[in-house]
Amino acid sequence: MSLSLINIGKKYNKDWVFRNVNFQFNLPGSYVIKGSNGSGKSTLLKIISGHLSASNGDQKLMIGNKEVPIENWSNHISYAAPYLELVEDMYLEEFLKFYTQFKRLNKGMTINTFITTTYLESSRDKQIKNFSSGMKQRLKIGLAWLTDVSVVLLDEPCSNLDERGIQWYKKMATKYSKDKLVIVCSNNIQEEFFFCKNTLNIDEVINNYGTTKTTI
Repeated sequence: MSLSLINIGKKYNKDWVFRNVNFQFNLPGSYVIKGSNGSGKSTLLKIISGHLSASNGDQKLMIGNKEVPIENWSNHISYAAPYLELVEDMYLEEFLKFYTQFKRLNKGMTINTFITTTYLESSRDKQIKNFSSGMKQRLKIGLAWLTDVSVVLLDEPCSNLDERGIQWYKKMATKYSKDKLVIVCSNNIQEEFFFCKNTLNIDEVINNYGTTKTTI
């Protein structure tokens, strides 16, 4: 399996964030996207996830020898980021039952074991809007790692996590990254990408192609 970016570019108004990004991610594999603030790391991850359209270029997701249409990418990708919204009026167990109508959890993982694994047992009957920022982040990260998909995308995954939460994240990454394609965006926080064996540096792409940068 592979996910390929072919001459990908993104611009807002007349300013290019980046362009001519060519890269192939292979499964299994672990990758970190690095770059300075405003270089477009999160924008690139949103494009990979299908949440944002590129201004030019193409992207391909191959599973086996079959190309997956981009409108079906969400079936194969989980995505966690601090800015992604949860259904906050739902109670935790209610939300997970709703979520699993659309995506399955990993083999052998039930809603009960998910709640235990994410240390949210005491919040089973709480509305998500009453969760702390750290609890919401654990829920998002848990869904990313524990959903039965081939591709896991993580944008600044240690945001809002305390030291205990970061240690939990590292255990999850160590256990669940081995048989998936994992792509992490990070502002050079080692704990977020300690397991990643490959790097895509957005700044190098910009320098190579003379792209005009804009802060987003």
